[in-house]
Amino acid sequence: MNAPAPTAMQFSAATIARFDREVAKYPPEQRISAVMACLAIIQQEQGWVSTEAETALAAYIGVEPIAVHEVTTFYNMYNQRPVGKFKLNVCTNLPCQLRGGQAAAEHLAQRLGIEIGGTTPDGLVTLQECECLGACADAPVMLVNDRQMCSFMSHDRLDALLAELHSAAKQGVK
Repeated sequence: MNAPAPTAMQFSAATIARFDREVAKYPPEQRISAVMACLAIIQQEQGWVSTEAETALAAYIGVEPIAVHEVTTFYNMYNQRPVGKFKLNVCTNLPCQLRGGQAAAEHLAQRLGIEIGGTTPDGLVTLQECECLGACADAPVMLVNDRQMCSFMSHDRLDALLAELHSAAKQGVK
């Protein structure tokens, strides 16, 4: 007797409804065009995109899993592992680096007591380097939770941001 096949990840009805709205924007032969929006939905609901979620999304869209995985791994806005409540992406591309981007990332790492790419032991903050955020004139720049752009991030401004995030966490703000 053969062992049963492993159960595939299942999405909730609400998630499928959100996927359906995204997929409906494209002709049937272009369903893959909805992959970025669907990955964002998964991440909003689960906090990150697992390989199981990629495979389930590929089955839903009707493409090979590698097609979804290529998108997930190309863009750093998709978390491929669990991250902290606050994800800080510091631009360390050359223009930002010339204006203190690497120093900003290192300052945050020192203040948080973690390495760049790590998450604080309390799960509050994940610190990552990222590619160009398109605000070179405002360097060093960073992105908080893939949504809030922060410019001219001196060490004082970085310290103030950390204090604000810790305060928000105590108040239960996302």
